[in-house]
Amino acid sequence: MSATPPRSPAAPSLTTRVLRGVLLPLALTWFLGTAVALYLASYFTRQAFDRALLDDAYAISANVRRGERGIELPLSPREVTNMLFDQDEQVYFAVLRPDGSLLAGNPGLTASPPEEGARHRFSHVIFEGQTLRAVVMNHDEPDAYSVVVAQTTTARGVLIERLLIYSIAPQIVLLGLLATWLWRRIRRELRPLGELRQTLEKRNANDLTPVPVARSSRELEQLCDTLNALLERLAQSASAQREFAGNVAHELRTPLAGIRALADYGLAQTTPSVWREQLKQIATSQARASHLVDQLLALALANERRTGLQQQAVRLDELIRQAVLRHLARADAKGVDLGAKGIDEPVTVQATMALVEGTLDNLIDNALRYGGHTITIELDGRTLSVIDDGPGIPDAAQRDLMERWTQGPEGQKLGEGAGLGLAIVARYAKLLGAELSFAKASEEGGLRVSLAFGPD
Repeated sequence: MSATPPRSPAAPSLTTRVLRGVLLPLALTWFLGTAVALYLASYFTRQAFDRALLDDAYAISANVRRGERGIELPLSPREVTNMLFDQDEQVYFAVLRPDGSLLAGNPGLTASPPEEGARHRFSHVIFEGQTLRAVVMNHDEPDAYSVVVAQTTTARGVLIERLLIYSIAPQIVLLGLLATWLWRRIRRELRPLGELRQTLEKRNANDLTPVPVARSSRELEQLCDTLNALLERLAQSASAQREFAGNVAHELRTPLAGIRALADYGLAQTTPSVWREQLKQIATSQARASHLVDQLLALALANERRTGLQQQAVRLDELIRQAVLRHLARADAKGVDLGAKGIDEPVTVQATMALVEGTLDNLIDNALRYGGHTITIELDGRTLSVIDDGPGIPDAAQRDLMERWTQGPEGQKLGEGAGLGLAIVARYAKLLGAELSFAKASEEGGLRVSLAFGPD
């Protein structure tokens, strides 16, 4: 027993795919913009704190004086505390002589000196187990000294954390609201698509009527129009198949019954001459049935070839020569003079070769059945004509004869054919884009059937 193939995972819904395609780039762009804004806010916040730190260093430097024993800081601890007071951070300072010895402030507080040509430099230092943000400011000769001011970074971290929270939290809430709105909106917009699916699911295979066209969006309208065009083509194809099957069943019933009756009669006889006569009649009936089948197939082919015909350069003069050769033996057997004129020069048109050949075969066949003793195939420029000297077709009957199963008086009198020849010619002419016309061959009568090809 063969194992059941594993089912492929279900594809995600269109709503999910659209949401994913919209929200993911939007979220990434949104958060990237937030990160850039947060970085800029953090940068300028750090600049503001550093500027305040530098101001403290300038304030201390402004109070350094030269005394009798050299430079000194004539400020009491209380005055220094008041000058550097910060309610959120701990502030440390040190005034250092050129040799690095402490003049005033916190012992052991040092930081990287400024680069050459710079007055101050910011850096992070470790002091008493804490990470501090520090600034070093050098004072030039003659009173050379350095001022170091450092403070903890608690306020900076809190401020940046608040910026992060207040920047990202609203973005997440807004993104959630947008996702909810998009989800409901997309579902509402795709509801007609679901209704279309339900409509098609409820139909049986024989229901090819058009589906209602939803006008909610251009894309859905185009989808419905395309689906209806497909259903129309399928309906035409199904109708052509049903019609073909009905035509075959209806038209072949009579010749097949006749062949069966002739065979039964022949089998009931014992005289060879009767057998021979019955066999001749059976052969004649079989030829008629075969011709009818060919015409039915040609008509079905014409119905199926409404679209997708491949056109190519076709030499009308060569096709006429080949058609004459195909029907010459039959014409001789019937005592008909079959010829062609106007085929000395090549004439090329853009057409479908099989349809042109089918048109010629049906026109010649009709002329051999119902025409007189002369049939001429004439090529005049881009117009192809089949001319006979038979009884012709009355003007009133010409349009009717282009309908299926319709025969003229001569056809009904002879009892031949099924009334399909000119219907096939008319259909082929339409597919070729050519103009089909009927006219008298001469003042005495006859028939001229012309097929005029338009410009390429």
